[in-house]
Amino acid sequence: MFQVFKDELLLSSCMFLFLLLSILGKIMLGVLYQNMIKETENMRTTENKTLKQCKLKFANCYKLGNGISNVSVFVDKFLCHLKMGPVTTQTFYHLSGQSLLLSVLFAGVAVCHRIIEGASVMSILPFYIVCFLGIYLYFSVSAVADIKGRRKILKTNLVDFFENHMMNQLEEEAPEEIRPRQKIEIMPVLSKRGREMRENQEESTHSAAFSPLEQKELEDLLKEFLTS
Repeated sequence: MFQVFKDELLLSSCMFLFLLLSILGKIMLGVLYQNMIKETENMRTTENKTLKQCKLKFANCYKLGNGISNVSVFVDKFLCHLKMGPVTTQTFYHLSGQSLLLSVLFAGVAVCHRIIEGASVMSILPFYIVCFLGIYLYFSVSAVADIKGRRKILKTNLVDFFENHMMNQLEEEAPEEIRPRQKIEIMPVLSKRGREMRENQEESTHSAAFSPLEQKELEDLLKEFLTS
Protein backbone atom coordinates (compact mmCIF):
# COMPACT_ATOMS: atom_id res chain seq x y z
CA MET A 1 0.00 0.00 0.00
CA PHE A 2 2.73 2.47 0.94
CA GLN A 3 4.64 1.56 -2.18
CA VAL A 4 1.75 2.97 -4.26
CA PHE A 5 2.12 6.34 -2.55
CA LYS A 6 5.89 6.26 -3.10
CA ASP A 7 5.35 5.69 -6.79
CA GLU A 8 3.17 8.81 -6.92
CA LEU A 9 5.16 10.74 -4.34
CA LEU A 10 4.40 14.29 -5.54
CA LEU A 11 0.66 13.79 -5.97
CA SER A 12 0.39 11.78 -2.76
CA SER A 13 2.25 14.46 -0.80
CA CYS A 14 -0.08 17.18 -2.10
CA MET A 15 -3.11 15.04 -1.28
CA PHE A 16 -2.06 14.45 2.35
CA LEU A 17 -0.88 18.06 2.78
CA PHE A 18 -4.17 19.68 1.74
CA LEU A 19 -6.16 17.12 3.71
CA LEU A 20 -4.16 17.97 6.83
CA LEU A 21 -4.56 21.73 6.22
CA SER A 22 -8.34 21.43 5.85
CA ILE A 23 -8.68 19.56 9.15
CA LEU A 24 -6.28 21.88 11.01
CA GLY A 25 -8.20 24.89 9.72
CA LYS A 26 -11.42 23.66 11.31
CA ILE A 27 -9.67 22.87 14.59
CA MET A 28 -8.00 26.29 14.77
CA LEU A 29 -11.27 28.13 14.13
CA GLY A 30 -13.05 26.06 16.76
CA VAL A 31 -10.35 26.82 19.33
CA LEU A 32 -10.41 30.55 18.48
CA TYR A 33 -14.16 30.88 18.92
CA GLN A 34 -14.18 28.75 22.08
CA ASN A 35 -11.50 30.92 23.72
CA MET A 36 -13.39 34.09 22.82
CA ILE A 37 -16.62 32.65 24.21
CA LYS A 38 -14.85 32.04 27.54
CA GLU A 39 -13.51 35.60 27.54
CA THR A 40 -16.96 37.11 26.87
CA GLU A 41 -18.28 35.52 30.05
CA ASN A 42 -16.26 38.14 31.97
CA MET A 43 -15.90 41.00 29.51
CA ARG A 44 -15.20 43.65 32.14
CA THR A 45 -11.83 42.14 33.07
CA THR A 46 -10.94 40.40 29.81
CA GLU A 47 -7.33 40.42 28.65
CA ASN A 48 -8.14 39.51 25.07
CA LYS A 49 -6.78 42.28 22.80
CA THR A 50 -9.45 41.80 20.15
CA LEU A 51 -12.30 42.09 22.65
CA LYS A 52 -10.66 45.12 24.27
CA GLN A 53 -10.53 46.83 20.89
CA CYS A 54 -14.19 45.95 20.33
CA LYS A 55 -15.17 47.50 23.68
CA LEU A 56 -13.18 50.67 22.95
CA LYS A 57 -14.69 51.01 19.48
CA PHE A 58 -18.20 50.54 20.89
CA ALA A 59 -17.64 53.22 23.54
CA ASN A 60 -16.28 55.70 20.97
CA CYS A 61 -19.16 55.08 18.56
CA TYR A 62 -21.67 55.44 21.39
CA LYS A 63 -20.23 58.78 22.57
CA LEU A 64 -19.75 60.26 19.11
CA GLY A 65 -23.17 59.23 17.86
CA ASN A 66 -25.06 59.79 21.15
CA GLY A 67 -25.98 56.09 21.20
CA ILE A 68 -26.03 53.02 18.94
CA SER A 69 -29.43 52.11 17.52
CA ASN A 70 -28.61 48.54 16.42
CA VAL A 71 -26.07 46.68 18.56
CA SER A 72 -26.58 43.43 16.63
CA VAL A 73 -25.33 45.04 13.40
CA PHE A 74 -22.30 46.45 15.22
CA VAL A 75 -21.41 42.96 16.53
CA ASP A 76 -21.92 41.42 13.06
CA LYS A 77 -19.46 43.90 11.57
CA PHE A 78 -16.96 43.10 14.30
CA LEU A 79 -17.23 39.35 13.67
CA CYS A 80 -16.87 39.84 9.90
CA HIS A 81 -13.56 41.67 10.46
CA LEU A 82 -12.27 39.14 13.01
CA LYS A 83 -8.90 37.82 11.83
CA MET A 84 -6.49 34.95 12.32
CA GLY A 85 -3.22 36.63 11.46
CA PRO A 86 -3.62 38.50 8.17
CA VAL A 87 -6.67 36.46 7.08
CA THR A 88 -10.26 36.98 8.25
CA THR A 89 -12.02 34.06 9.89
CA GLN A 90 -14.56 33.92 7.07
CA THR A 91 -11.78 33.55 4.47
CA PHE A 92 -10.03 30.99 6.67
CA TYR A 93 -13.28 29.01 6.92
CA HIS A 94 -13.66 28.88 3.13
CA LEU A 95 -9.99 28.07 2.58
CA SER A 96 -10.40 25.03 4.81
CA GLY A 97 -13.15 23.69 2.56
CA GLN A 98 -11.14 24.46 -0.59
CA SER A 99 -8.17 22.55 0.83
CA LEU A 100 -10.32 19.43 1.15
CA LEU A 101 -11.41 19.76 -2.49
CA LEU A 102 -7.78 20.13 -3.59
CA SER A 103 -6.88 16.99 -1.66
CA VAL A 104 -9.58 15.04 -3.51
CA LEU A 105 -8.44 16.58 -6.79
CA PHE A 106 -4.83 15.41 -6.36
CA ALA A 107 -6.07 11.94 -5.39
CA GLY A 108 -8.11 11.81 -8.60
CA VAL A 109 -5.15 12.95 -10.70
CA ALA A 110 -3.00 10.23 -9.11
CA VAL A 111 -5.63 7.59 -9.89
CA CYS A 112 -5.88 8.73 -13.52
CA HIS A 113 -2.10 8.65 -13.84
CA ARG A 114 -1.98 5.09 -12.48
CA ILE A 115 -4.74 3.96 -14.87
CA ILE A 116 -2.87 5.45 -17.85
CA GLU A 117 0.23 3.50 -16.83
CA GLY A 118 -1.86 0.32 -16.82
CA ALA A 119 -1.82 -0.27 -13.07
CA SER A 120 -4.18 -2.80 -11.49
CA VAL A 121 -7.25 -1.96 -9.45
CA MET A 122 -5.48 -2.89 -6.21
CA SER A 123 -2.79 -0.27 -6.89
CA ILE A 124 -5.32 2.58 -7.16
CA LEU A 125 -7.60 1.40 -4.36
CA PRO A 126 -5.48 3.05 -1.58
CA PHE A 127 -6.18 6.50 -3.05
CA TYR A 128 -9.93 5.90 -2.84
CA ILE A 129 -9.58 4.64 0.74
CA VAL A 130 -7.60 7.72 1.80
CA CYS A 131 -10.12 10.02 0.11
CA PHE A 132 -13.14 8.48 1.83
CA LEU A 133 -11.42 8.38 5.22
CA GLY A 134 -10.20 11.96 4.79
CA ILE A 135 -13.66 13.28 3.91
CA TYR A 136 -15.19 11.40 6.86
CA LEU A 137 -12.54 12.80 9.22
CA TYR A 138 -13.03 16.34 7.87
CA PHE A 139 -16.78 16.35 8.45
CA SER A 140 -16.37 14.71 11.84
CA VAL A 141 -14.01 17.48 12.95
CA SER A 142 -16.38 20.08 11.48
CA ALA A 143 -19.25 18.70 13.53
CA VAL A 144 -17.20 18.74 16.74
CA ALA A 145 -15.80 22.24 16.09
CA ASP A 146 -19.29 23.57 15.20
CA ILE A 147 -17.96 26.85 13.83
CA LYS A 148 -21.36 28.38 13.03
CA GLY A 149 -22.82 27.40 16.38
CA ARG A 150 -19.91 28.87 18.34
CA ARG A 151 -19.98 32.03 16.26
CA LYS A 152 -23.66 32.42 17.12
CA ILE A 153 -22.95 31.94 20.85
CA LEU A 154 -20.15 34.52 20.67
CA LYS A 155 -22.48 37.03 19.01
CA THR A 156 -25.17 36.44 21.65
CA ASN A 157 -22.69 37.02 24.48
CA LEU A 158 -21.37 40.23 22.93
CA VAL A 159 -24.83 41.67 22.24
CA ASP A 160 -25.91 40.82 25.80
CA PHE A 161 -22.88 42.56 27.31
CA PHE A 162 -23.18 45.71 25.20
CA GLU A 163 -26.95 46.12 25.63
CA ASN A 164 -27.35 45.13 29.28
CA HIS A 165 -24.08 46.28 30.83
CA MET A 166 -21.93 48.65 28.79
CA MET A 167 -24.76 50.85 27.50
CA ASN A 168 -26.01 51.40 31.05
CA GLN A 169 -22.51 52.35 32.15
CA LEU A 170 -22.11 54.81 29.27
CA GLU A 171 -25.54 56.34 29.96
CA GLU A 172 -24.53 56.99 33.58
CA GLU A 173 -21.42 58.82 32.41
CA ALA A 174 -23.22 60.77 29.69
CA PRO A 175 -25.43 63.27 31.68
CA GLU A 176 -22.51 65.34 32.96
CA GLU A 177 -21.20 66.02 29.45
CA ILE A 178 -24.11 65.67 27.04
CA ARG A 179 -27.43 66.29 28.77
CA PRO A 180 -26.68 69.80 30.14
CA ARG A 181 -25.74 70.93 26.64
CA GLN A 182 -28.93 69.50 25.24
CA LYS A 183 -31.02 71.39 27.81
CA ILE A 184 -29.27 74.68 27.03
CA GLU A 185 -29.76 74.23 23.31
CA ILE A 186 -33.37 73.03 23.50
CA MET A 187 -34.83 75.73 25.78
CA PRO A 188 -34.29 78.69 23.40
CA VAL A 189 -35.75 76.67 20.58
CA LEU A 190 -38.82 75.87 22.62
CA SER A 191 -39.31 79.51 23.64
CA LYS A 192 -38.92 80.68 20.05
CA ARG A 193 -41.45 78.12 18.89
CA GLY A 194 -43.85 79.28 21.61
CA ARG A 195 -43.61 82.89 20.40
CA GLU A 196 -44.21 81.85 16.82
CA MET A 197 -47.29 79.88 17.85
CA ARG A 198 -48.68 82.89 19.75
CA GLU A 199 -48.03 85.22 16.82
CA ASN A 200 -49.77 82.79 14.46
CA GLN A 201 -52.77 82.63 16.80
CA GLU A 202 -52.98 86.44 16.97
CA GLU A 203 -52.76 86.72 13.19
CA SER A 204 -55.53 84.17 12.78
CA THR A 205 -57.79 86.11 15.15
CA HIS A 206 -57.11 89.35 13.30
CA SER A 207 -57.70 87.72 9.96
CA ALA A 208 -61.00 86.36 11.25
CA ALA A 209 -62.30 89.97 11.92
CA PHE A 210 -64.47 92.01 9.41
CA SER A 211 -62.77 93.61 6.43
CA PRO A 212 -63.07 97.44 5.93
CA LEU A 213 -65.70 97.01 3.21
CA GLU A 214 -67.80 94.74 5.39
CA GLN A 215 -67.52 97.21 8.28
CA LYS A 216 -68.80 100.09 6.06
CA GLU A 217 -71.78 98.07 4.84
CA LEU A 218 -72.60 97.16 8.45
CA GLU A 219 -72.49 100.85 9.48
CA ASP A 220 -74.83 101.81 6.59
CA LEU A 221 -77.30 99.17 7.64
CA LEU A 222 -77.24 100.36 11.24
CA LYS A 223 -77.80 103.99 10.15
CA GLU A 224 -80.81 103.06 7.98
CA PHE A 225 -82.22 101.00 10.82
CA LEU A 226 -81.83 103.80 13.33
CA THR A 227 -83.24 106.55 11.09
CA SER A 228 -86.28 104.56 10.04
